[in-house]
Amino acid sequence: MPATPPQPRRTVAIILLDRVVALVTATRRVLTGREDVSRATWVAVIAALGVLVATAVSVVGVLRTPEKLTPVTLDPPPSVDVGTSPPDTPRAQARPVSTSAAVPAPPPASASSVPPADGSSTRPTPTGASADPTPAALGADFAITDNALLSYGATVTISNPGAVPAARWTLVVTLPRESLGVSGVEGAKASRDGAVWTFVPDGNTAEVPGNAAVRVTFRVNGSLTGSAPRACTIDGAACSGLAN
Repeated sequence: MPATPPQPRRTVAIILLDRVVALVTATRRVLTGREDVSRATWVAVIAALGVLVATAVSVVGVLRTPEKLTPVTLDPPPSVDVGTSPPDTPRAQARPVSTSAAVPAPPPASASSVPPADGSSTRPTPTGASADPTPAALGADFAITDNALLSYGATVTISNPGAVPAARWTLVVTLPRESLGVSGVEGAKASRDGAVWTFVPDGNTAEVPGNAAVRVTFRVNGSLTGSAPRACTIDGAACSGLAN
């Protein structure tokens, strides 16, 4: 015996249509079995059945195509202001933030504690001490070395009694007359202003070492007698060796 094929599953739309058809058939039987039914009653029944059929058709269409339904838009919930709270509700107390103890920064190094780049000493100079020692005052000694018929030779020894070298000096020799001349100068450069002759060091005698001396020699020309210098100074100090 062949197996009975399975019955197709009835949907909601088919069941609703079957119910409408059964209701129409039952209403017709009731109305046709009565002889005193008026025409107006028939019209009312037919209109009600039409409305019922239209409703059923609409329901069936909606059930078959649910995607055509108009989506319902819901209003968003009212926003809640986080910063405000009801007056009767105490705010949550903020939890204190733990911070580590601040580490004090090391004090900046002072200029006196940083050694100089050139390696020079940074020791303070004692009170009263001079950074650059002053050289001692120079002394000079005039001497006539030889006499000739119309001239004589002269030597001036410039000495430094101190330990600090002395740089630059000025020797001034005043002759008795302007007619007398000077020649053969060695150890200095000479210039004249009338009878006054000024000597300044040359390259070899520009510095007088400490506890040492340099010499300036020259020759005075133009007279047989009475031609010795009247004055001689070194940096404004009188020379020794002149006859009074």
